[in-house]
Amino acid sequence: MDIYTQLSELCHQNFEARHQAREELLNHSRLLTRHSAQSIRAIHRSETDVADEELRQCQQLLEKIKENFNPFPDLYFSGYTQDAIKEYVEARLTNCLIRELPFPLPEEMGVEYSTYLRGMAETPGELRRRCLDILRKGYSDEAERLLAHMDEIYALLVTMDYPDAITYGLRHSTDQLRGIIERTRADLTISLREHLLQQALKDFEQKLPSHPS
Repeated sequence: MDIYTQLSELCHQNFEARHQAREELLNHSRLLTRHSAQSIRAIHRSETDVADEELRQCQQLLEKIKENFNPFPDLYFSGYTQDAIKEYVEARLTNCLIRELPFPLPEEMGVEYSTYLRGMAETPGELRRRCLDILRKGYSDEAERLLAHMDEIYALLVTMDYPDAITYGLRHSTDQLRGIIERTRADLTISLREHLLQQALKDFEQKLPSHPS
């Protein structure tokens, strides 16, 4: 076998293995994104058992991805893989914050810091959605609690002043986050004012002398 034939066969073997790995990884990434979305939907519906099961499926997929694709680090660190993992981080943190559970740090989840923070940056969007669901029934301290978490997340992310080559677009996500928080704060302020006005009117009515019929 001459050197060119040998090289050709080696290249085909390598590319075929990478192609198969990429196709499998794309499928796992799609599944991870799907289960993450389903878990968030379940959380908003207060279906905690369903949410927990979906998150369990996500964790299993993540472990499978890390184990099976260790020989292909460039595929693991590719955009579509890390974006899918980011969706899982968002789902996990949303679940913990809404249910007042301690949330895991990056090492506990087995994810990259940049991916973790990008997932965290999207969590306030889901917290805003939860706040609006709450405010439809009237002002609540629960909405204030969630807004406080949104503020804390922004305060953390805004300090991550590093190049995009390190954070992979985190600064852009952080800039968008500020608008989400301010709109939520405005919604809560209006709801609180309405709540206080209704309470004042109720107190005033109770102080009015009763007239005999």
